[in-house]
Amino acid sequence: MFRYCILLFLALSFAAEAAPKNTNHHVILITIDGAAAFYFNDPKAPIPNLRKLAVEGVVAEGMKVSNPAVTWPNHTTLVTGVTPAKHSVLYNGLMVPDKRGELQRDQEKDKDVLVTAPTVYDLLHREGFTTAAINWPCTQNPKTLDDNFPDAPNPLRDGSQKLVQDLIAAKILESANDAAFRNQSPTKRDDIWTDAACYLLRTRPPNFMLFHLLYTDGTQHRVGPQCPETYEALGLADQQIGKLLDTLDKNGLRERTSILIVADHGFVRVHKQIVGNVLLRKAMLLETTDKQARVQAISEGGSLMVYLHAKATKDADRKKVIEIFKNHEGVAEIIEPKDFAEYGYPSPEKNFQMADLVVAARDGYSFSGLMMGDQTIVPAREGGTGSHGFLSTNPKMNAIFIASGRGILKGKTIGIIDNIDIAPTAAYLLGQNFRSADGKVLKQILETP
Repeated sequence: MFRYCILLFLALSFAAEAAPKNTNHHVILITIDGAAAFYFNDPKAPIPNLRKLAVEGVVAEGMKVSNPAVTWPNHTTLVTGVTPAKHSVLYNGLMVPDKRGELQRDQEKDKDVLVTAPTVYDLLHREGFTTAAINWPCTQNPKTLDDNFPDAPNPLRDGSQKLVQDLIAAKILESANDAAFRNQSPTKRDDIWTDAACYLLRTRPPNFMLFHLLYTDGTQHRVGPQCPETYEALGLADQQIGKLLDTLDKNGLRERTSILIVADHGFVRVHKQIVGNVLLRKAMLLETTDKQARVQAISEGGSLMVYLHAKATKDADRKKVIEIFKNHEGVAEIIEPKDFAEYGYPSPEKNFQMADLVVAARDGYSFSGLMMGDQTIVPAREGGTGSHGFLSTNPKMNAIFIASGRGILKGKTIGIIDNIDIAPTAAYLLGQNFRSADGKVLKQILETP
């Protein structure tokens, strides 16, 4: 009898967590690339749709991102609810050894190769919900997205072919030619992705949709944050989100839809760059020849990922690299493997992509990828430029967070949240428990937690 009661309790508990497979509820997770939290209260930012959503819902003081604070790793954290220590995405692509044994970025890798943790759309698809992604990183050839237009080198080749043909028929795409799509201007590509998302909402609205706008990132890299051009880019993103909201209204979906608007990272204005490779070359740790370098350094903007390739001299090289960088202009700190877990990095022993040391830049500096020359500090472009990849403890890396719509409280402001909480919250809004996530459901934003 006792055993029967336990089994009955577990069955009822599971049933309580499961949602009907034919649900008419929807969740849309939107990322505005590089939309720092500080933009929400910036009076120069022309974002009326975002501010209206916040009034109608919840806005956070900011959302802490994962290390490294770059696009693909953080988009993956947003859908897995775990840091790169578990999901393994450390770059905008997979780092693979070349013929010399040095790591090079390869972006043409499938989702199942890049991502080593379950995603929330994997869970939802398995439970019978419909799923879609528009310009979402690390979604090349997934098995659990019903409609997909990936952030990948060849998105039309590696996306959902039915969706590609439908978008051509709807005159949203001119053709299935990836080269022609890549040749479109950045603003035009954001327009196409927006029209593709709206098309899906009109014709076969998914229960769960991922949507990523990109122009805001490229603009800030070029001119820096909080510049006239950046405000214009934010205004365009706000208009595109407004277009999605209009589509929801016109198709009777707004009352049944929860909207989560976030970003993958913030931005820092950079005035100087540290040329790490020149420092290593001068110390005879790096050679610009066909021979493998003893030390390889890869810039992630505000962080430098340092690899120690020579096993015979690894300990000596580690000490030398630390000595080179520890008191150098613009360097904030050097993180060693014993501290990687604290920052959400994997162990190099468990993930070959992970560096042996991480050198973090101070605010106002970033790392250059230059190899040649003699200067170890060079000026950024005139007027300063923008970068990310700084440690997530830098408040300028905090991303925007707005939630609105079905199930969301109205008119509430909360403090700093963590981006590992987004995936379990999205699952919860559709009645599901995302057990593999390390994050928690943001019950403080919900009408009925």
